Amino acid sequence: MLEYTIEASRPNGEGGAAVSHGASVVLDTTLAGRPDAFNPVELLLAALAACMLKGVERSAPMIRFEFRSASVKLHAVRQDAPPKLVSIDYELAVDTDEPERRLELLHSNVIKYGTISNTLAAAVPLTGTIRRAT
Repeated sequence: MLEYTIEASRPNGEGGAAVSHGASVVLDTTLAGRPDAFNPVELLLAALAACMLKGVERSAPMIRFEFRSASVKLHAVRQDAPPKLVSIDYELAVDTDEPERRLELLHSNVIKYGTISNTLAAAVPLTGTIRRAT
């Protein structure tokens, strides 16, 4: 099993930071919000986006899928009471010359083998599509 550890702190009223293995991320922990930092929901979506893009990187060599680039757009809906996400939608775009059926194979691998996507899909409806980037 793999294990992960981060440390996060809020040293003052201006926000916080999370640190792991020498890398750091600025956190929006203020009530007013910070335009230069992700809030907790944005961080969660960024983790999902990173998971999906890493999934493309990992799956492509296994299925001999050729691509030039990939991007993902995510949208979440949050209810107020109790506060929680009620849905997450995504659109994964891949710049490739591969046929449509191979694009769908890549999509299924990205979703099936993603740590964050599997974790979130167990808690909130996670729906999306893959398309050819233009």
